[in-house]
Amino acid sequence: MLSGVERVVLHIDLDQFIVAVELLRHPELRGRPVLVGGSGDRSERGVVAGASYEARERGVRSGTPLRTAASRCPEAVFLPADRETYLAASADVMGVLGELGGVLEVAGWDEAFMLVDTDDAEQIARYVQRCVHDRTALNCSVGIGDNKLRAKLASGMAKPAGVFRLDVANWVEVMSELPTDALWGVGGKTAKKLAARGIATVAELARTPMDDLAGEFGPNIGPWLVALAHGYDSSPVTDEPFRARSHGREVTFQRDLHEKEPMRAEVTRLARQVCDDLAADETLARRVVVKVRDSRFGTHTHGVTLGEPTRDFEPIETAAQQALGRFPLDRPVRLLGVRAELTRD
Repeated sequence: MLSGVERVVLHIDLDQFIVAVELLRHPELRGRPVLVGGSGDRSERGVVAGASYEARERGVRSGTPLRTAASRCPEAVFLPADRETYLAASADVMGVLGELGGVLEVAGWDEAFMLVDTDDAEQIARYVQRCVHDRTALNCSVGIGDNKLRAKLASGMAKPAGVFRLDVANWVEVMSELPTDALWGVGGKTAKKLAARGIATVAELARTPMDDLAGEFGPNIGPWLVALAHGYDSSPVTDEPFRARSHGREVTFQRDLHEKEPMRAEVTRLARQVCDDLAADETLARRVVVKVRDSRFGTHTHGVTLGEPTRDFEPIETAAQQALGRFPLDRPVRLLGVRAELTRD
């Protein structure tokens, strides 16, 4: 590598992606709180798939129930979700990124990592932003890091449409006093368990001996959590094609289901949709998982491992019905989902 040239990881994250795609079709809605989800009916059950920054300022985010969103932000414009359009827009963006050189790892429909050698990391980040916007009219935030973890966190700090660098030089300064769930990979449940042990911040987690967490979190996860707090990440940026780990479909009912036969019928319908997804993606399922959310919002899953990998409807539907049969189903059901976990190469 030439003197003055460094190898950096960029994390490109499209800003309010779903809403941004919709605003290309509805420019008159710019500056207004916009929510995307379901059929666009604010009174239906279901959750928000995408929220504009204006809506987020009013406490509405992806995953917020649509009815709750309508209560918190009554002035919002609700739009129906259009999955195929978002997939097409994602493909356009990834096509642009693929032309820019370096190693590109597509991490989802609205984000990607790039490994590049450069003598001006911020300049290349701004160049990426311009190329994406010029070709697709979409904005993105770019994080610069010395590994994927730091680049991912940096892009969140760059939003909206900014550039931020997070590496070993400023990790302690930027991250120390943040809560542990600010770390990529630490969820709310893990953060609560850590807090119960008196570990509330990234700095406190970093000071924790690795062995102290092995008992509660396991011999792998415990030390890994401490490593995260130091900003360590050894996962490489790879240009292997992105492959989903699972295909899933779910439905939120406008009225709770009380009887088992309608539930079984819905599981059959969802299983068929999942099989269609498997066929389109030319992938095989190794395990089938059913999700049930009851009328009190309790959410649980049960899974069945298939005898052999398949995308055929009959064994997948049979496994889904077996998984459903493991639930007591003693409360009305608000949501059902079927997910096929894919084989690993």
